[in-house]
Amino acid sequence: MPGSIPVELEVADLIHSVNRRIRHATYHHLDPLGVTPAQARALRVLHRAGGRIQMSELAERLRIARRSATSVVDELVARGLVERATDPLDRRAVVVAPTAEGVTLLTQLTRRRHGAARRVLAPLSAAEIASLRDLLRQVEGD
Repeated sequence: MPGSIPVELEVADLIHSVNRRIRHATYHHLDPLGVTPAQARALRVLHRAGGRIQMSELAERLRIARRSATSVVDELVARGLVERATDPLDRRAVVVAPTAEGVTLLTQLTRRRHGAARRVLAPLSAAEIASLRDLLRQVEGD
């Protein structure tokens, strides 16, 4: 049929669209907190890494250049949300960890992100959301 697109491309477009809606709903609430989307992502990655991570690994997990990660961390350090230290296992490396203020802010960000995701996914039942999660994990390779 003319104008039809392959289902794989439609799925890709839909995933992108839903993700964008969640991101926009979440980022709308970042401004009053004085946090940029890049800073919020870095705090989430730090949290998922157990709270302490080498700068090089942070850049890798954020999928950005090391100098870009350094800029994001510089901003977070200036705000008192993270701190840098020498890695006790490798004195040449630097580790980054959230401060108590960073953890508090991350809790607020997580609540807002969760609320945005809930609103976007509201048309689905809990079972459908769980199925969608399982399918996306399978596609992601986890």
